[in-house]
Amino acid sequence: MTLHRRLGHADLPAVGEVRGALREFLRHRSGPEETDTAELLLSELVTNALIHTRNGAAVTVTSAPGRLRVEVRDFVTRQAPAPYVPNADDGTHGRGLLLVRSLADSWGVTAQALGKVVWFELTGEKP
Repeated sequence: MTLHRRLGHADLPAVGEVRGALREFLRHRSGPEETDTAELLLSELVTNALIHTRNGAAVTVTSAPGRLRVEVRDFVTRQAPAPYVPNADDGTHGRGLLLVRSLADSWGVTAQALGKVVWFELTGEKP
């Protein structure tokens, strides 16, 4: 099963809407803890994409037995940077990827011809 959403540039109210869509999508597929974690991490990635890019973002959520994959794609035309994970003392911003790294079972960044995809997976088991 798959969920797709496209968000416009700087459409920060859409973060709440996509969280709600994810919660509804996972209602009968995941437990409350995994759903809460997925919502939190999705919010971080979508917010980053909308704040740091000018072309919006696309969200794809794929659910299979024992595995949830969330992808947030931006459409920035320049070379995709290496993922930056700040240390915990970097101030009040820049902690989203720390959360992703801490709570996701796996995550990464995949360069695309146009933009990049930042993704995470929840499997219920730490690698």
